[in-house]
Parts: sequence; structure tokens; C-alpha cells
Amino acid sequence: MAKSRFIESIRADLRARRYSIRTEKTYIFWIRQFIYFHHKRHPNEMANAEIEQFLSYLANVRNVSSATQNLALCALMYMYKNILHTEIIGLSYQYTKKEKRMPTVLNHVEAQTILSHLQGKYWLIAALLYGCGLRINEALRLRVKDLNFSDHTLFIFSGKGKKDRYTLLPRTLDIQLKQQVEYAKGIHQQDCSLGFGLTSLPPALIRKYKSAAADFAWQYLFPSSSRCEHPYNGYICRHHLHETAFRKALRKAVIASQLTKRVTAHTFRHSFATQLLLNGTDIRTVQDLLGHEDVKTTEIYTHVMGSRFANTLSPMDRT
Repeated sequence: MAKSRFIESIRADLRARRYSIRTEKTYIFWIRQFIYFHHKRHPNEMANAEIEQFLSYLANVRNVSSATQNLALCALMYMYKNILHTEIIGLSYQYTKKEKRMPTVLNHVEAQTILSHLQGKYWLIAALLYGCGLRINEALRLRVKDLNFSDHTLFIFSGKGKKDRYTLLPRTLDIQLKQQVEYAKGIHQQDCSLGFGLTSLPPALIRKYKSAAADFAWQYLFPSSSRCEHPYNGYICRHHLHETAFRKALRKAVIASQLTKRVTAHTFRHSFATQLLLNGTDIRTVQDLLGHEDVKTTEIYTHVMGSRFANTLSPMDRT
């Protein structure tokens, strides 16, 4: 299929501005959806009315969430501002505020129950989410060099907001993690024997550390099952496991656990925070471990715990 020069110009601009590959895919997806919705008219020929029609279609026909609608609008605003150099003014749509919802958390028994229905690498990924407070993409992007068994810390490179941080590395995972390192080493050695052996690295890192892509220390802890072409540089590399594989395994484990709570990968991160607070960890420490910029974000877990209602009796409980 022939590539669209317009879409490729957007891709090139996103990469020049160092947007993540995930943002690149998302923005291009919604820009394409916008163009297809208007029967492949060029965005240069459209403005406020067409944008409003598209957003209305998303909300009323496709029933997308307000967050998804906002994301689509962000993509279109990026396109008009940076590619078409057109300012969109007076749009009869405002970014909607994200609904404030209390996160779902698991108690320790519930978390262990779900873990008991996972095996192998999927068990280890869930254990890292729960034991280290990781986001799913942070867990999957772990490289061998990020594990520090001597002081039991875990280095998170370029987490949310492109911020680095350290978090806890549970001692109880030492054996399984070392086994996973050996598995990753076996995959890497096999790739090297076939003339490959390169991992995927951001372009800036490839320029800075030219030989790093071939070093075992830079290989992903959870390598993908097959090699692929690097989206930026075109070389053949091995990326990390895709998150959809973990989601499917987690879904089966939750069903087998017979829990009525809605559990996602992020639920383990919420549960990590609440368990630390329940066990007396200082909220500032929890903030640092989670990588929250503002302590107010961390404070939501004190509400989840119900600590505001400590020593408060319901009228039904009074004798």
C-alpha cells in the first residue's frame, strides 16, 4: 500500500520533536480516522465545522470516553498547528475534565490469589507490578542492566513524563528474576549466532551509545518472541513483549480467581501504594517510589484506604 506523503510528513515531524512511538501511532490513527470520516478530504480543506462533526460522531455514535475524545482532539490540534500551520479558534468543544474516580485496589490476599493463577513470565510481570509499583509499560521495558541485586533496587528509565527513578526490588523475586535473565541471555546468544543480536533503542541512545544495542546488559528482560524492524532506524532488532499478551493472561487469571473487582495491570500499582501506606510507609517515600510529581496524586490512596474515617462508627454499629 502506497504511503501518504501527508501522513509521512506528520510522522517525520513527531519524530523530530521526539514524541514517543506510542504517541506517534495514536496521533496518526486519529488523524487518519478524521480524514476517512470526511471521505478522504484533505485537512487543508476542513476546519472547525468538520472537527466538531467528527468529535460529535465519536461521542454519539461510537460512544467513546471523554478521555478518548480529548486524545483525538489533541491529535487534530497537533496536525493543524504544527503541520498545516493553521490556528483553530472558536471551536465549540472544550477539553473535558477527566472524571475523578477512586482507583480499584486489591488487598494482599486478593493480589496473591491472582498471582497464583499466573505462570512463568506473566507471573513475574504481575509480581513486579505489585511488588515494585510499576506501570505495565515500565515493567515490559525493563532491561537487564536495570536490575540491581546488590542493594535490591530497580532503575526505571524514562518513565511517565520521561522521568527516571529508582524503586524497590523485592528479595523474594531474586530466583525468578535471575532465571528470566538467563532466559533473555539465551535468546540474545541465539540471535547473535544468527547474525542479529541487536535490541531496540531510542534514536538518541543509538547515536550516543553506538555499540549498546548489541550489549547483553541493554537487552530487554522480557524479550518478544520474534525479531522486527526498528521503526526509526530500520535495523532488525528484538523488542520487548507486547502488553496485549500480558493482558490476556491477566484476564484469564482474574476470571479463574472469581474476583468481582475490575482488575487491570494498573490495579497492581494502586495496590502497591495502598499496601505501603497501610504498613506505615511515609507518603513522601511512596510518592518517590511511584514517580509522582505532586504528592496530591499520591494522597488519593489515603482516601482509598478510608483512613479519613478511622474511629468513626456507623449508626448501625452502635450498641
